[in-house]
Amino acid sequence: MNQPELIVQLQQGDEQAFKKLVDEWQDMVYNTALGIVQNEDDADDITQDVFIQVYQSVRSFKGESKFSTWLYRIVISKALDHVKKKKRKKRFAFVQSLFGTASEEEIHPEEFNHPGVLMENRERAAELFKAMEQLPDNQRIAFTLHKLEAQKHQDIAAIMNISLTAVESLIARAKGNLRKTLNAYYTNNNF
Repeated sequence: MNQPELIVQLQQGDEQAFKKLVDEWQDMVYNTALGIVQNEDDADDITQDVFIQVYQSVRSFKGESKFSTWLYRIVISKALDHVKKKKRKKRFAFVQSLFGTASEEEIHPEEFNHPGVLMENRERAAELFKAMEQLPDNQRIAFTLHKLEAQKHQDIAAIMNISLTAVESLIARAKGNLRKTLNAYYTNNNF
């Protein structure tokens, strides 16, 4: 079934069309969310939130951009919102700990492993993902879409609603920032 026909069926409330859409796009949605939030449980939650939003708002999709562009925008928005909420919770927990009112134990994040990384590259990939967390949001999104999702610069420009030059600049700055951050790791580990 071609994409426009599927979208029309979705807009008419066809549940089978929604199931087909989820089957077709769930890996992309999950992997993109995972690349941004770097936590499998959070990526699962975001994936569910994305498809709920798609189901609720597909009637507003007018086809002015590709469906994939629209979907990527939703994923990125949900993932960034999630990251911001987590940062707020951490700040609030820190303030509570200052006043001795924190009742929860401190939870240390588990080691993050992206499913697309080969076993022998896990250690280096873990360092890369840690360094990616330090990038500004726009750089991290552009880098994630380009390197993890293999999106072309033109598609990233459409997804992020910025110019092609801005995408190229964001990716170049992300690479430069990652190079600086990772320099100490590679120097200390003789890579």
